[in-house]
Amino acid sequence: MKTTLRATLLAASLALIAGPAQADLKIGVVLSLTGPASGLGIPVNTGFELWPETVGGEKVTFITLDDASDPARAQKNVQRLISEDKVDVIIGSSTTTPAIAMGEAAAEGKTVQLAASPAEFPAGKGTWTYALPQTTMVMAGGIIEHMKKNGVKSFAFIGYNDAYGENWLRDLTKLANEAGIKITTAERYARADTSVTAQALKAVGSNPDAIVIVASGSGAAMPHTTVVDRGFKGKIYQTHSAASRDLIRLGGKAVEDSFVVSGLAVLPDGLPENHPSKKLATDFVTEYEAKFGPGTRNQFAAHAYDAYLILDKIVPVAKQKAQPGTPEFRAALKEALENQGSIPITQGVITYSPTDHFGFDDQAQMMLTIKDGAFAAAK
Repeated sequence: MKTTLRATLLAASLALIAGPAQADLKIGVVLSLTGPASGLGIPVNTGFELWPETVGGEKVTFITLDDASDPARAQKNVQRLISEDKVDVIIGSSTTTPAIAMGEAAAEGKTVQLAASPAEFPAGKGTWTYALPQTTMVMAGGIIEHMKKNGVKSFAFIGYNDAYGENWLRDLTKLANEAGIKITTAERYARADTSVTAQALKAVGSNPDAIVIVASGSGAAMPHTTVVDRGFKGKIYQTHSAASRDLIRLGGKAVEDSFVVSGLAVLPDGLPENHPSKKLATDFVTEYEAKFGPGTRNQFAAHAYDAYLILDKIVPVAKQKAQPGTPEFRAALKEALENQGSIPITQGVITYSPTDHFGFDDQAQMMLTIKDGAFAAAK
C-alpha cells in the first residue's frame, strides 16, 4: 500500500514539474461531401491525407462533418464544433454559400475559419474568416487579360445563380468595362439544374467572341458541352472551380482548346524556377499523384494542403501566448494570421492582414488550356 502511494505521489510530482498536459490541436472540417457541390468537397477532403501527424509541433485531431451543400447545415455544424467539440480552427466549406454561413457562426464563436472557397462578406462581417482560394477579382483579371491579348471583344456569361456566380459576374463586369470588352448576355442557373439548354441558346444567340462559364467541379462540364453542341465555335473560359480532371473526363472532346484560369498547383511545372511556390506546388503534386494516381492533381486538394502550410507557421506563434483548447489560443491564432506577413503556399504567396482576409495578388493565378486531354500552359 505504502509503495503504491509513494509511486502515485512521485508520478503526480513529476507531472507538476513537467507542467500541464499538452492538448492536441483540434481542427473542425466542414465540407460539401454530398449534394450538388460534392464535386468540390470530396477532392478538398483528400488533401488532408497529405498532412503530417503534427502541425506546428502539435498533434492534430480532425473532426470532419458533411454540410450536404446546405448553408443551414454548414452553420449548425460550426456551432456544434465550437460549443461541443471545442475546436481550435475550422476549415471549410468547399462551397461558397455554406462557407459564408459558417463565417457567421465562426465570428460568434471567435474561432478562426480557413474557408476552402472564395467566401466574401459585407463590411464588418466574416471577421474570423480567412480564404484559402484566390479572390474572384484576381482570377477574373486573368481571364480579361487573356481576352485582351487574344483580341476578344465580347463574351457571354453563363453561371450559377448564387454568391459564387454573382461575385464572378460583378468582377468580370467591372474589369470588362475597363478593358472595353462587351458582355452580350448574362445567363444564370441553379447548381442542381440538369439542363442549361435555354441559357446556352441565349448565350450562343448573342453572337459573342467568347463564353465564360462560372461553375464548379464536375458541374462545369454540362454547360460547356451544351454550348459546343449548340454550335459555338469561339473561345470558352472556365473558372478555377473547374480546374480538375473532372472537366476533362466529363467534357471529352468538347473541352479541347478551351481555357481555365487556375491556381498554381494544377501545373507547377509551368512556373519559373525562382517562383516561391514552385517547389511547394511541385512537391504537393508529386506526393498527391503518388497516392491517388497520375493526373489526379487539382486545385481543391491543394487548398487543404495549404491550410497545413499556413497553420504550421502560425501555430508556434500563437503557442507563445496560449495553449490549444483555450479561447486565448484561438484569439492568438487570429492575431498571428493577420501579422505573420507573407507565407509561401502551393497557390502563391499569401499575406493576410486585418483588412485583407484573402491575401493573394495577381501572381497567384495562371491561364491553362486543355490539349490532348491534359492541362497545358496557355499562350
